[in-house]
Amino acid sequence: MNGKYQPGQIVFLTGGNTHLIKEATVLKYAGGFYTIRFENGGGIKVRESRIYPSRKEAEAAILNRKR
Repeated sequence: MNGKYQPGQIVFLTGGNTHLIKEATVLKYAGGFYTIRFENGGGIKVRESRIYPSRKEAEAAILNRKR
């Protein structure tokens, strides 16, 4: 199964902290998780529900969670 985002695509990660949005690059998709790399070189595996294709969509998701 292929994921929604492709390797090399820039995405925006939202975190548990309601104001956190970080830019990252998709490395790969496997087993329902994306491996993403941050600008500083760090990386993490996350579910698709935590990443968005634009900063505006990530901000909208955070606002929806606050309501």
